[in-house]
Amino acid sequence: MKAEKREVKIHGIYRHFKNKFYLVESIAFHSETQEEYVVYRQLYGDNSLWIREKSMFLSPVDRTQYPEVEQHWRFELVDELRME
Repeated sequence: MKAEKREVKIHGIYRHFKNKFYLVESIAFHSETQEEYVVYRQLYGDNSLWIREKSMFLSPVDRTQYPEVEQHWRFELVDELRME
């Protein structure tokens, strides 16, 4: 199976596997480790701003913890989702 290279689309709208939507604002860097973080805004409630490690943002859903979830990735770009 070929490894899939995923990138974050700035200003892209993503669906979290728990079916909430978020707008990616930017990529930020940790000042000491240079680790990349995704800066994103929830598109519901108070529209608050959040950060998450880029590697976790792009990771697959943990099937052990969430076996019933159909979505493969933790966050999926809305443009790439099949609208049925």
